Amino acid sequence: MNSTVLVLTVLVAALGIAYIVGRLLTLRAGLMKEVPPAEPSAENDNSDLGLSTTGPTVVHFSATWCGPCAAVRRVVDQVCDELEVAHVEIDLDANPVAARRLSVLSLPTTFIFDASGQQRYRTAGVPKSADLRDALLPLLA
Repeated sequence: MNSTVLVLTVLVAALGIAYIVGRLLTLRAGLMKEVPPAEPSAENDNSDLGLSTTGPTVVHFSATWCGPCAAVRRVVDQVCDELEVAHVEIDLDANPVAARRLSVLSLPTTFIFDASGQQRYRTAGVPKSADLRDALLPLLA
């Protein structure tokens, strides 16, 4: 009887911890993370990405086999159209060199670059339109 109670207690505790960890990971997905400016170098040359030189550019890495990428495409298209911001979608399979240079480890991954080509924000997962808008507005001023 005591061993059954102990096993059930351990099982409930393990499930509780797994739920908490899963919930924390879910909450982090899609959050825009500010990236500190990097010193210009050949390693962070983003001239091949087709970035706008007159304002910020949202760069979205996707693939045809990526299910959540369609949701990101809808969010990014809506916000970029609303704010009149350039948007570039890059297929991971077609441009693995850029993905490797920018350390894209999962799809979808979205970046915001300023007019000078510096990476300012990045997120993995589906960003919330409000978060994307809040990250872009200071770069438009």
